[in-house]
Amino acid sequence: MAKFQPLADRVVIEPAAAEEKTKSGIIIPDTAKEKPQKGKVVAVGPGKKDEPMTVKKGDTVLYGKYAGTELSIDGQDVLIMRESDIFAIV
Repeated sequence: MAKFQPLADRVVIEPAAAEEKTKSGIIIPDTAKEKPQKGKVVAVGPGKKDEPMTVKKGDTVLYGKYAGTELSIDGQDVLIMRESDIFAIV
């Protein structure tokens, strides 16, 4: 991904791949795949005045099912969201 710098408290996340099959081996069709709620941080904004950023590039995070805005940067699908939309670092 080209140099991409989000502003303020925004974070760019590369979502984890959706599960292809269940633990028992049943293949999940594209129409039934769950939207991932876990991903890797690929870019972090500088934060807001008096609110430094907690997450950093490379962190794996959990976020809400409908959090963020989907974008395509250099052909890579990513999400951009506010740090407050992230639930946890795992």
